[in-house]
Amino acid sequence: MRSVSVLGATGSVGESAFDLLMRAGGAQAFRTVALTGGANVARLAEMARALRAEIAVTAWPEKLAELRELLAGSGIACAAGADAVTEAAARPADWTLSAIVGAAGLPPGLAVLNRGGTLALANKETLVAAGPLVMGRARRTGARILPVDSEHSAIFQALQGEDLESVEYVTITASGGAFRDWPLERLAQASVAEASRHPNWAMGQRITIDSASMFNKALEVIEAHEFFGLGPERIRVLVHPQSIIHAMVTHRDGGSIAHLGAPDMRHAIGYALNWPARAELPVPRLDLAALGSLSFADPDEARWPALRLAREAMQAGGAAGAVLNAAKEQALDDFIAGHIRFTDMAPAVERALELAAREAGFAQSPGDLDAVLAWDGFGRRAAAQGRGAA
Repeated sequence: MRSVSVLGATGSVGESAFDLLMRAGGAQAFRTVALTGGANVARLAEMARALRAEIAVTAWPEKLAELRELLAGSGIACAAGADAVTEAAARPADWTLSAIVGAAGLPPGLAVLNRGGTLALANKETLVAAGPLVMGRARRTGARILPVDSEHSAIFQALQGEDLESVEYVTITASGGAFRDWPLERLAQASVAEASRHPNWAMGQRITIDSASMFNKALEVIEAHEFFGLGPERIRVLVHPQSIIHAMVTHRDGGSIAHLGAPDMRHAIGYALNWPARAELPVPRLDLAALGSLSFADPDEARWPALRLAREAMQAGGAAGAVLNAAKEQALDDFIAGHIRFTDMAPAVERALELAAREAGFAQSPGDLDAVLAWDGFGRRAAAQGRGAA
């Protein structure tokens, strides 16, 4: 019986993973070691009981008493706080999904790698903020990282049996998010509610807003750079409103291999869960005749300046990814809180990158978790400077 842990179980990716685990037999098919979540401890407890988890952890210390009450008599251990989440990740498990949103996913992810486990990575920020550290740690401990972002899973699948040296470039697709058809002059008035409605994918609020600003794609470009070892010039972005082609790999002979599928995160999660085998998954099958056509366009960087910032961060190297990620998270917090406008987020990130380069210099990539967190704090403080009322 395989042992599994799910970090960020109550988020949208965690819910999809839970659905797959239950459909595959639940507690009869898997030994669930740890489930972690946030404020929704009622759902966390429900999942933990269904999978008979060994421990359930909420990142919110003030929710611990409620979680204990919900799990009373179940024999499931309870804990709370960021350190407890990392300790849960360190528990031996054959397969661990990291679906925690933001830089908070980095310490638990490193804990999985430290024990040489298999990390199914849905947390973009882990590689964006600390790519060299994370990939180096995996190599030293013999850990395996399997991509769970739909785009990186698509590239990973398209590269099976292929020589990376034969790849000319890869193309990551983007839906364009909620505002792909809005007039540019209207974007400054975009509300949080409007930015939180994705036309194709069912995701959490933060990643949905990141899709509208294209910051999620900016992070994915950096993630592809770190995971696959591709230079910035070998990573392209294409706007594809239907979200059917998730990524393409173009080889030096001019041939391209594309990964197609319905916009359903259970495919990428299920592929990582069953790798290297393929198992039947409860995802919609494509009907290309019913779709009729697929459309593509180059991204307009006046609309989505995040893509330019990603390229600049990759070219700067060092700690630029950590600063970009932290500044993006701070700017997103400020937009959600109503402190800045939608169109103020990219300038806040750019300001943070410029300040970091001018005052501290990016130097070498952060060599340990403390260094990453120090740059993370710098990026957040820099992004918050100069903000005004929206």
